[in-house]
Amino acid sequence: MDIVENDVLDLVEGEGDAVRGMPEEDLQAIVASEIDDAADYIDNTVSTERAFATDYYWGRPFGNEEEGRSQVVSYDVRDTVQAIMPSLMRVFFAGDNVVEFVPQGPEDEAAARQATDYVNHIVQRDNPGFRVFHAAFKDALIRKAGIIKYWWEAAPQVETWELSGLDDGALAVVMADPEVAVQVLASETAGQNAPGMAGPVLHSVRCTRVRRNGRVRVEAVPPEEFLIDRRAKSIADATFVAHRSTVPAGDLVAMGYDPALVEEFAESADVLDTNVERLARNEDATLNLGARGDEAMKLVLYTEAYVRVDYDGDGMPELRRVCTMGPGHRIVANQPASFRPFVDLCPDPEPHTFFGMSIADVTMDLQRIKSSILRNMLDSLAQSIHPRMAAVEGQVNMDDLLNTEVGGVVRMRQPGMVQPLETPFVGQQAFPVLAYMDEIRENRTGITKAAAGLDADALQSTTRAAVAATITAAQQRVELIARLFAEGGISDLFRGILKLVTAHQDRERVVRLKNRWVAVDPRPWNADMDVTVNVGIGSGTTEEKLMFLSAVAARQEGIIQSMGPANALAGLPQYRNTLARMMELAGYRDASQFFGDPAMAPPAPPPAPPPPDPNVLLAQAQTEQIRADIAKKSAELTLEREKMLRADDRERDKTEADLLLRAAELEAKYGRPVDLAQMRALMERARGEKPDCGC
Repeated sequence: MDIVENDVLDLVEGEGDAVRGMPEEDLQAIVASEIDDAADYIDNTVSTERAFATDYYWGRPFGNEEEGRSQVVSYDVRDTVQAIMPSLMRVFFAGDNVVEFVPQGPEDEAAARQATDYVNHIVQRDNPGFRVFHAAFKDALIRKAGIIKYWWEAAPQVETWELSGLDDGALAVVMADPEVAVQVLASETAGQNAPGMAGPVLHSVRCTRVRRNGRVRVEAVPPEEFLIDRRAKSIADATFVAHRSTVPAGDLVAMGYDPALVEEFAESADVLDTNVERLARNEDATLNLGARGDEAMKLVLYTEAYVRVDYDGDGMPELRRVCTMGPGHRIVANQPASFRPFVDLCPDPEPHTFFGMSIADVTMDLQRIKSSILRNMLDSLAQSIHPRMAAVEGQVNMDDLLNTEVGGVVRMRQPGMVQPLETPFVGQQAFPVLAYMDEIRENRTGITKAAAGLDADALQSTTRAAVAATITAAQQRVELIARLFAEGGISDLFRGILKLVTAHQDRERVVRLKNRWVAVDPRPWNADMDVTVNVGIGSGTTEEKLMFLSAVAARQEGIIQSMGPANALAGLPQYRNTLARMMELAGYRDASQFFGDPAMAPPAPPPAPPPPDPNVLLAQAQTEQIRADIAKKSAELTLEREKMLRADDRERDKTEADLLLRAAELEAKYGRPVDLAQMRALMERARGEKPDCGC
């Protein structure tokens, strides 16, 4: 039995409840009484019937066999169950998703799609979903009911590793991780780097990380471990349901229970080994750990019960989760509960009662009858091939007569002392009876040789419509069982898983969904989303469904061509859904390998702008030409001005040189200095400025 983490701690003995209206001894008496009554009902009535069905499934002898006679057993129960199982598994696991969540409003569309992918990932990747469903389906077909349990497991995962050769800096980095507990095992000084200088100190450490990543767990509960009130009509309205199992003492201690309390109820033998149903499945599975001497592996009878009781004394019964240990059902944990974490599957439910009928229930009598007929046929054949012999006493050597060697000699005192007692073979008269038994089985179960494609004679000289009708009728019986499973338990299972992840997953989780890594955070999801079964159930054969979907795809292609891929009637998402469903019907589970999801495609590039008006282009060209001309004229004017300035500078330089030369001549001729500064000032004054003459 898998354990839920919150069995103990503050929930032990009901601690944490603000109001206590019921004494603990009264609750103890109620729970013990319910467990004992349900166990008596299961062990002495239901388990006996289911053990009987298991014996028939395994083809075990009936107990009326005679020495020297045929003891053959027909396998009708097993053959029928094995014929149904492949179709059931294909119905639920042919596509990507077992079920789909339906949004409650437009705001839930994206969350519903992601919830569908994530919950199916939980069932098929985090858990062995295929094996769990296979076990539950087989239990239902053979043993009246298949039970699946789901729960949130928050048990911590401990990782431990050792590191060596760490210097002080590396050790500081390792110890800086808050999630890692570091234990220093040894420290030593490395070799000297230089004379008189010690080397660095190197450390060896053990690191421990505790990861608290909760997960949803799913398992198929062995039928004899599931207890239910004998008056219950369903799990939802049952006054009492429970899961009992024998758990190793060490597992209970790891959950947080007091070791002394666990040791009080630990036993060396499994108290459930006496259950006839468990022994029927495996009669050699009894266990005795007395010689092992390992206290942690001793077994404790642990019962996780869900009982409706008025615990707080307000006059209204509420659901409580109560855990007990030992045959006396000592309460060790008590807390309120909002749901019962079990779902049941039944192929032929009976209204107003929990246990219906199984496939084994309607075929066991036929197996017994056919086995008897086969035994008589084989006995008749054996007697006709090896007849009994009549011998005159004292006239025949009995050792020779009893020798069955081919061609052996039988010594007689005179001829005629040995005579065969001829027995004609009458087995051919039983063949119609066997065929009639098979016809009854087909009528009861709907499983026919024609539908399985095993009887070629049944399909000869038969119209296509008749063959299709035969196959469709058989498929409808299997599809009815699948629909009962889907609506009866599978939908409830996925609703429960959705509620668990929205209530307990407190952080994002990165998983691979549809070949993409996606960060999933279920906290904002609507936990009340409805569930629709997404399985291959419906009218018509697979071939007919493929033909119909092909016609739908052709219509969608025409609509897309005429109205565009983004039309409201049949766009690319609808077309992709049609193609994906066709791939699923063809047996390809992952349609994304062939057709991508338009919703996950990158955004399309913006549309190209329309071509410009030619008149606008002409006006723009003319404007650019005018701008170019203006720029050219401006450049030419700038160049002319630059030339004028340079010419003016040359003239000024020439004039200044002439002035200096004339001044030198005057000084030489008249012997008087010339005022060059005043002359330069006159030359440098701005043009058009009149000289300052003082008037």
